[in-house]
Amino acid sequence: MCGLLGMLTSGGDAASYVAAVEQALPCMRHRGPDEDGTWHDDSAVFGFNRLSIIDIAHSHQPISWGPEGEPDRYTMTFNGEIYNYLELRGELEEAGYTFSTSGDGEPILVGFHHWGAEVVEHLRGMFAFAIWDTTERQLFLARDPFGIKPLFYATTDRGTVFASEKKCILEMGPAIGLDPALDDRAIEHYVDLQYVPEPETLHSGIRRLESGCTATVSPGGDVTQRRYFRPRFPARPVTKGREQDLFDRIAAALEDSVTKHMRADVTVGSFLSGGIDSTAIAALAKRHNPNLLTFTTGFERDGYSEVDVAAESAEAIGAEHIVKIVSPEEYAEAVPKIMWYLDDPVADPSLVPLYFVAAEARKHVKVVLSGEGADELFGGYTIYREPLSLAPFNRIPDPLKKALAMFSRSLPEGMKGKSLLERGTTPMEQRYYGNARSFNWEQLQRVLPDARRDWDHTDVTAPIYAESVDMDPVARMQHLDLFTWMRGDILVKADKITMANSLELRVPFLDREVFAVAETIPYDLKIAEGTTKYALRKALEQIVPPHVLHRRKLGFPVPMRHWLAGDELHDWALATINESGTEHIFNIPAIREMLAEHRKGASDHSRRLWTVLAFMIWHGIFVEDRIHPDIEDRDYPVEI
Repeated sequence: MCGLLGMLTSGGDAASYVAAVEQALPCMRHRGPDEDGTWHDDSAVFGFNRLSIIDIAHSHQPISWGPEGEPDRYTMTFNGEIYNYLELRGELEEAGYTFSTSGDGEPILVGFHHWGAEVVEHLRGMFAFAIWDTTERQLFLARDPFGIKPLFYATTDRGTVFASEKKCILEMGPAIGLDPALDDRAIEHYVDLQYVPEPETLHSGIRRLESGCTATVSPGGDVTQRRYFRPRFPARPVTKGREQDLFDRIAAALEDSVTKHMRADVTVGSFLSGGIDSTAIAALAKRHNPNLLTFTTGFERDGYSEVDVAAESAEAIGAEHIVKIVSPEEYAEAVPKIMWYLDDPVADPSLVPLYFVAAEARKHVKVVLSGEGADELFGGYTIYREPLSLAPFNRIPDPLKKALAMFSRSLPEGMKGKSLLERGTTPMEQRYYGNARSFNWEQLQRVLPDARRDWDHTDVTAPIYAESVDMDPVARMQHLDLFTWMRGDILVKADKITMANSLELRVPFLDREVFAVAETIPYDLKIAEGTTKYALRKALEQIVPPHVLHRRKLGFPVPMRHWLAGDELHDWALATINESGTEHIFNIPAIREMLAEHRKGASDHSRRLWTVLAFMIWHGIFVEDRIHPDIEDRDYPVEI
């Protein structure tokens, strides 16, 4: 695990950029405080910050390797973990290759020589890496199938820079001639969706390599991207009476994934909420670590904490449990630091409690497991049941459906049946945009005076929907969430917020072998018996405690609605609005009105307000240079 940074120069003058790379590396020291350094030849310069997890004494980066007669042909810098590296190593040794380390990085390099770009098809893990081939004079970039690990890049006439964190590229901006202009379209997408969708960033000159993609670039050339992973849900009905076979395959795949995710030369713990996903991971992890530590967070306000349920689960599986309670004051104080770590804002209030529980976990372990991805793979969101409730509308002739749609628009807001009519007469491509949209068009115009009607969430969702026309309705929603909410929000916060604390987070649900089983589940076994993730729940009956098995999803709920209306955060929010230098972007008086309406209880604007507030703080850091977060330069012990 590390933070990577590198540059492929256009003019063969890499030595002149070593100092710029060295100056930018400390921006992400939190990703790898154990080691740092640089490497370069005439064309390329690589830098790294290492968090030592596997083969601690060796496997230093950047790592070079070459076949007989071409020593050090390839050099790589690598962020992530390859969980099947032992199996890969054995396969490559049988093919005649030898290794000088026992880590998980070298098999990637040897595999790249053996399989070429297809090496990514053999990797089971989370990764972002760059390989410079001195013979072919080509840089190869790759990112894991689901987008667990990030990779940013920017190209100017001086070369292509790539990094685990955008702030490193911004730091190198003057050296590479990068224009730091903001992207108006990305800003509008962020306000619309609460996150910046891939491949965009809020800076127009910096982009992200998309999840499940590789890219190649030659000196002076453009970045050419290729998708190697296209998730599908080609489910067919399970033969009557054979459902248990499916449940057994799910359980076996997940147990195998957790087993491989436990591979480390340091202590591995587990996050634990009150839900089935993290509980399943922790229960399986306990089989491999009798002294497993679990961690959770919550708030003192009733109804906004899973601490008690998580403690009960920890006791049931026999794990030692550690709890962090977050106060409103701690919450507000941490927001600027979190926005700095994020690179681009994500308007998800659960980022803050995650930050605190990660900080607490890092005092005890260096790696944690978590349950991200289960909802997208196994059908866990309540909204996935919507196609069942709207099924009768499928039998209504189109002319009548259009008439009902017009009638629904004439009904007053809040009237019983209005929402059902609107949703039932609206195609899925228009009504479902993932879990994140916080503004409708009228609300968006209220806060963004220059909003353009041709820049909206359909820019992001339409191409994804086009790939899923042959899927069932639930699978189409899952497919959309894999490419939007999961990689735009869930995995961004999972990576950035844990790495902010020099803590590696592993997500066993997001494993290619687990997905290979999950994609075969028919929709009726995802949302059967009035629940969600039905097949997964059946598979976990002998793994998770009964009190969790059918409990509804809660996650890391935050009492934002109450805090913004009350004394806890209202004054802080008002000060943030008044001090922000974003009047050229937002209608500041309208946002003040929204806060006042929220305080009076006239409307619940908490989600929309938080979206704007997060951006204002981000803007104050990265654009105005007005907010300077207190980023601790923490030294953690290497051995935990």
